[in-house]
Amino acid sequence: MAFVTASWNPLGEAFYRKVELYEMCWSIRDGLRDSLVAAAPYGGPIALLREPLRRSPSSRPQLEIYSASGIAITSFPWKSGPVVHLGWSVSDELLCVQEDGSVLIYDLFGSFKRHFSMGQEVVQSQVLEAKVFHSPYGTGIAIVTGSSRFTLATNIEDLKLRRLPEVPGLQGKPDSWAVLTQDRQTKVLLSIGPELYILDNTSCTAVCPPGLSPHAGSIVHMSVSFSYKYLSLFTDSGHLWAGLSNLQEKLIDFDTKKTDRPKQMLWCRRPKSQQPSVMMMWDRLLLVVGECNDTIQFPVEDVSVLVGELDGVRIISSTNQELLQEVPLVCQDIFKIASMAPGALLLEAHREYEKSSQKADEYLREIKEQNVLEEAVQQCVEAAAHEYDTATQKSLMRAASFGKCFLTDFCSDHFVSTCRELRVLNAVRESGVGMPLTHTQFKQMTLQVLIDRLLFRQFYPLAIEICRYLKIPDYQGVSRVLKHWASCKVQQKELSDDAIARAVCVKVGESPGVSYSHIAAKAYECGRTELAIKLLDFEPRSGEQVPLLLKMKRSHLALKKAVESGDTDLVYMVVTHLKNEMNRGDFFMTLRNQPVALSLYRQFCKLQEQETLKDLYNQDDNHQELANYYVNASYREKRLESRLAQLQNAVDEYNKAKNDFAAKATEEEMRLLRFQRKLDDEKGAGLLGLSLQVTMETLLSLGLHKQAEQLYRDFKVPDKRYWWLKLKSLAEKEEWEELEKFSKSKKSPIGYLAFVEACIKYNNRYEAKKYISKVTPEQKVKAHLAVGDLEGAADAAIEHRSESEIALVLSRCSASNRLLIDRLNQGIGSNRRDRDLER
Repeated sequence: MAFVTASWNPLGEAFYRKVELYEMCWSIRDGLRDSLVAAAPYGGPIALLREPLRRSPSSRPQLEIYSASGIAITSFPWKSGPVVHLGWSVSDELLCVQEDGSVLIYDLFGSFKRHFSMGQEVVQSQVLEAKVFHSPYGTGIAIVTGSSRFTLATNIEDLKLRRLPEVPGLQGKPDSWAVLTQDRQTKVLLSIGPELYILDNTSCTAVCPPGLSPHAGSIVHMSVSFSYKYLSLFTDSGHLWAGLSNLQEKLIDFDTKKTDRPKQMLWCRRPKSQQPSVMMMWDRLLLVVGECNDTIQFPVEDVSVLVGELDGVRIISSTNQELLQEVPLVCQDIFKIASMAPGALLLEAHREYEKSSQKADEYLREIKEQNVLEEAVQQCVEAAAHEYDTATQKSLMRAASFGKCFLTDFCSDHFVSTCRELRVLNAVRESGVGMPLTHTQFKQMTLQVLIDRLLFRQFYPLAIEICRYLKIPDYQGVSRVLKHWASCKVQQKELSDDAIARAVCVKVGESPGVSYSHIAAKAYECGRTELAIKLLDFEPRSGEQVPLLLKMKRSHLALKKAVESGDTDLVYMVVTHLKNEMNRGDFFMTLRNQPVALSLYRQFCKLQEQETLKDLYNQDDNHQELANYYVNASYREKRLESRLAQLQNAVDEYNKAKNDFAAKATEEEMRLLRFQRKLDDEKGAGLLGLSLQVTMETLLSLGLHKQAEQLYRDFKVPDKRYWWLKLKSLAEKEEWEELEKFSKSKKSPIGYLAFVEACIKYNNRYEAKKYISKVTPEQKVKAHLAVGDLEGAADAAIEHRSESEIALVLSRCSASNRLLIDRLNQGIGSNRRDRDLER
């Protein structure tokens, strides 16, 4: 703790510090010399390609991938074309840009993912230089070709190549160039001698940085900041210009006194920076130039690579890795010599408290008198977050914990969250993991992205521990980790299908948010169909199982699963798929083994595909249903001959099914149709297609009684039905004489009360009275009442000695029928006396 400021270097009013991140675990022969090196930001992995332009087939370059701490992840000989540039995507995929414009993409473990080309014209002209950049759209690539043309793609996931306009006077590649992202537009800034140009989609515009002397010389190097907000230019006269990237304001104008072009030039600044600076590295010197035109110089003892970060610059050499950054203001306030900031006093108070010194009370009193104890606690917590050394972190957090004990209304949420975040950061900073994230970078990249990066590197146990420690919801945390783990597990070719399926089932279990169908789909993509089927057995949702089984061409199993699910929509989906994939015979045979699917398909065919339904019945020798089909089909025929042919087919099938009743009924239907056609031709009656009853009704209404009687005899229509039809027809037409003749033709099978009611219905009481005498005694009361004859109804009721009929007549009597009412009451009394005597 006493040496916290030992590595600090003043730059204007601010301080810069070098923090050692790792002693590199690799053992690299010849160091980083003659190598293409690409290190991903946010503590990402490092890719190393030795002698990238070596073309001897007997001695190929070696592509090596390391963690940020130098632990080897993978290496393999480079068998493709010469590589111009290496870079990393936002999802930790390695992009290798070749001379011919091909871009090969590998994952962290050296597995080839995909490739694309930067355009056909690049093949001939070759790529001279390339840059990988990150924009709001994703990871992009920009190249300059031998024909002096720029081509760029702003998002490699949605590849759209843009060829930028020609640059006047440019031969070969420019002296220097950089990619700018401004206002969601990607542009190229380039220099030709002292001239500076901006290339966009449509034009090439000459620009002039404010305050850059015309005598500064040719611009030989340029760099943009991590956020693309700032730009720095270096000329061959050793002049450094830095300012806003929109070229509206100058920040630095400095003469370095060095005419050699620096190997690398990067911005070193942090959010809310006091003193942003530009770093330049030569073979033996690292120079930091601030806005105040002050400098810091560091010797360079080994070939090194600079990696720009959000809040500093990583310096990677063959032996170690350091982070150079501006010391955060809160850390300066606490650790500066003789600082009287609240945080510094609280830290000192805690130190004295640990020594059991009374000075602790004095420091606390001073803080309380200034009423800044809460501010002191917050400063210590914030400073701890920015410190890389765990001992310093603990000292500051203990001081904060000590201070908050003396606060009554202090909200400790920030304190607790910082403790948790520091524990997570310290875990991922370990050399075995190799992710040297600062707290600022962690907050920028978010916890979800950190979990993703751990998953990309297959640190599954650590990812699960972090998720559980931070209490992340399962679907965002543990379940997501298990899902990724299982997807990688199924790709392990050395394990058997059974072993993998058991391991996945044991580990994943019923974790919420983990879909076995997703894991099975990964297995299928890897060519392990049997493993995919085993995994699908653990999937509880049939809606997820069935589509994947169909994709794997396991249609029979898909049909079985769909039927077992009881989901008719799912069954229909499988059946439709089978129908399109199989020939008709195999399709029908498959359905025969699944009665539920066959039944549903029949229902579908009844509504949509009648011809297919006939083929189904034929395939099954189902004569009964086939006959029913022919009957239904007959109703869709317009011509009588076609309809009769369909009905004859139905008769044949009914006979084969030994359904004599249906066969006979169908034959009678055919006879009726022929009879209807004959009458239509003779009388124009319009009978074709009517039922037997409606046909008879129509004939009677038309007065064709003989033809109606012929139907009555030929089709053995029941007497009651025929009499009802004729009675109704004659009454409707008010043919009362014919009705009377009809009633006398023979004894009525429907009785004569029907005649009375028919006459009354059509308002002919006179005719109704003719039939009362023929009505049976049981119905005479109703008949008399129907014609309004209360006296007759009373006589019949008394004569019949029925109390219910007498009561019915009484209900129809009005108060004026006093004599009739008395008579009926006497009849009721007489009936009761007679019953009493009989007892």
